[in-house]
Amino acid sequence: MTLTVPEREISTEPLLYRVKDAVRVLNMSRTVIYELIRVGRLRTVKEGRTRFVPASAISEYLAVLEREAGGKQ
Repeated sequence: MTLTVPEREISTEPLLYRVKDAVRVLNMSRTVIYELIRVGRLRTVKEGRTRFVPASAISEYLAVLEREAGGKQ
């Protein structure tokens, strides 16, 4: 008897964004993105000399924004 492992779904969404792509995804200026990175509100990773913003970091940042906005109306 052999067990088959279901294939993982392949997402067409990138897992890592270059900063210029994060600018487009978040609809913010390059300066604002680098400031968010500098103060630690947007997490990044480096591969070689290239800095990437993980898709999970964008989701986390958006969740923080939603939590912060939740108490203000």
